[in-house]
Amino acid sequence: MVDKVVAELGGLDFCHANAGICINAAADEMTYAQWKKNIDVNLNSVFLTDTIAGKYMLAHGGGSIINTASMSAHIVNVPQPQCAYNASKAGVIQLTKSLAIEWAKRGVRVNSISPGYIGTDLTLSSEFLKPLIAKWNELAPMGRLGKPEELESICVYLAGDTSTFTTGADFCLDGAFTCF
Repeated sequence: MVDKVVAELGGLDFCHANAGICINAAADEMTYAQWKKNIDVNLNSVFLTDTIAGKYMLAHGGGSIINTASMSAHIVNVPQPQCAYNASKAGVIQLTKSLAIEWAKRGVRVNSISPGYIGTDLTLSSEFLKPLIAKWNELAPMGRLGKPEELESICVYLAGDTSTFTTGADFCLDGAFTCF
C-alpha cells in the first residue's frame, strides 16, 4: 500500500489507520478465534500499517499518522458485550502514545481519534443494531448518533501542518458520551 501511494503520488505525508470490527459476545461465551479476530483487525493491523508507513516517513523527513481508536477505549459500552473490541481499541491508544514518544524527535507525529457512535450507512442499515441505536441515543447527552462528516475536520487538522506540535494525543469525538 505504501509503495503504491509513493509511486502514484510521489510521497507519503500522512497515513490514517482506520480499521475496525466488533464481535458482540459475552466474555464467557467468546471463542479465542473471535477474540483473536478482533485483536488482529483492530490492533494488529494498526501496528502493521503504522510501522510500515512510519518507516517510510522516518526515512523521508517526517509525516503524520492518525489511528482510529474508539470511545470504547475509555468506557465500557452498554448494553452490548464487547470486551475484545474495548480492549483492542484501548490498545490502539497505547500504541499511538508509544509510537508518538519513539518518533517525536524524528519528525513523525502519531495521534488517534476516538469516535463515539457514528451513524454510518453500515450502522444505520443493520437490523441487529436498530434496538441498540435507540438505547445509545437515549443514553447520549446529545441524544443522537454522530455523523461521519463530523470526524473530517479533526483528521484534516492532524494530517496537516497546523498540528505540528500535536503528537501522542487522543481526540474523543463522542458528543460527551464518555463524560459520565
